[in-house]
Parts: sequence; structure tokens; C-alpha cells
Amino acid sequence: MTRHERRDLRNGLLFASPYIAGFLLFTLYPVVASLYYSFCQYNVVRPPAWIGWENYYALFFDDPQFWKSLYNTLYFTAFSVPLGLVFSIGLAMLLNQKVRGMSVYRTVFFLPTIVPIVASSVLWLWVLNPESGLINGMLRQIGIEGPGWIASEHWSKPSLILMSLWGVGGAMVIFLAGLAEVPQTLYEAADIDGASRWMKFRHVTVPMLTPTILFNLVMGLINSLQYFTQVYVMTGGKGTPVDSTMFYPLYLYRNSFYYLRMGYASAMAWLLFLVILAATLALLVSSKRWVHYHGE
Repeated sequence: MTRHERRDLRNGLLFASPYIAGFLLFTLYPVVASLYYSFCQYNVVRPPAWIGWENYYALFFDDPQFWKSLYNTLYFTAFSVPLGLVFSIGLAMLLNQKVRGMSVYRTVFFLPTIVPIVASSVLWLWVLNPESGLINGMLRQIGIEGPGWIASEHWSKPSLILMSLWGVGGAMVIFLAGLAEVPQTLYEAADIDGASRWMKFRHVTVPMLTPTILFNLVMGLINSLQYFTQVYVMTGGKGTPVDSTMFYPLYLYRNSFYYLRMGYASAMAWLLFLVILAATLALLVSSKRWVHYHGE
């Protein structure tokens, strides 16, 4: 290396050193440490003691709560992600029309996305209150007694799924960007062929949106499998009623900070990582069959 190149390398490393130090200290070290702790019995107070695969064995064979939390999370993911995609695409199609004041409508539908999660959770806790909530109050006006929503074992997860649709504005904006990239010549060709609106949506819009659908699908899957803050706020961190909202991340949190089972919680965290990784890779591999990129 020349003197000039060495100076540039030194200066570059100097400017990047805060990030490098932060990454090593606050990201890489905790990741490696958690992997080690997952094979240990560790309660923070005492040094970790190596126990091998016992934490993983206990999760699969000795802890029914683990399976309950996994079921709750997968149930939520299976419904919230597809519904979120459908609602966000529908909103994007409506807000892509050439109508006066459309920027105002887009802003209104995007606003819930920037509301702090804790604030929106408190708001929905009132909206879904079975006694004084807004939804049941409106239902009583027409002679219908509403369900218990978040306070009901059978309605708690559907309540959270309904609440998740409140935040589809982020995906909606991405779909709007995707719609803007669809070549207008394809719609013109479809008009010449006499295609209806539904046929244009099915054979032009959806295929051209498949890269955007893949992106929102992956992000929605990752976020839903890590769903924590809303359920923590709305149930006080207890996963009530009858553990119907004991989602996997909440159970992980309780094991680590309520019961101080850091080794056990680390094992849960690595299992969650593997599930997310496997699901993401499966989507990316399957995308070769249904995602169409412009120019192909």
C-alpha cells in the first residue's frame, strides 16, 4: 500500500471506529454470549454452569407452556400476516386513484403507523374494553351484545389480529411505491384486449407487485413472530386470560426477567432465531416460482 492509501485506510477506520466498537460490544458479544448461555444454567446472580442440551430438552419435552406460547404466536402469524397484506394492497389500490386531496387521505391512513406502540396499545385497550369500550358501545346501540375481546380466552387473539390491521400504513406506502413502478403500457395493452378491471388487477397488477409482496411478506412474518410490546402492555405482561395471549417473545421475557432463567431464555431466543431464519429462507426459495421481476 502506498502512503496515501495507508492514510485513507487509517482515517476510514478512525471514522468507523465508533460503529465498530458499538457493534462488537453491543451486538456481536451479546449474540455469542447468549449462544453460550443457552447451554448453561444461569440466573445472573451466580456464574453460568454448563449443562449441555438440557435447556433445549426441557423446552421440547418438559414445558407445555413453551408449546402453548408457540401455538399462540403461530396462530397470530397465520392470520395477521395474510390479512395485513390484503388490507394494505386494498388501501394502496384505493389511494392510488387520481382524486383531488389524495395526499390528505394517504396521510390519514399512514398516521397510525407513526403513533408510538405503547400509546396505540393503551388506545386499543380502551376500544376493546368489553364494558365501556367503543366497539361494544356501538354494538349495543343496535341491540348486539359484543364479545369480551381482549378479556376473553376465545376472542383475545382475534382482538390482537384486529388491532394489527391498525398499522398496515407502512406496508401500504411500500405498495404505493410498487404500484407507481408498474408500466402503464401493460394496462394500455390490457385495455386494447378488452380486459376488465379484475382481469387487469389479476394479470397485470398482482404479477408486477410480487417483489413488493415478497418484501412485505418477509417483514410481516419477522415482525409477527417477534410480537411483544402490544401484548405486554395490554395484558400487563401476564399473557392473560388463561395464557391465551402468552406469545413466544412474552414467555421468553418472563423466563429471563421474571424468573431469572437466562440460560433457558437464551435457548428460547436461539430457537426463535432458527424458526425465523427457516421461514425466511423458505419464502425466498419459493419466490423463484411466483415472484416476477420487471424485465423478465
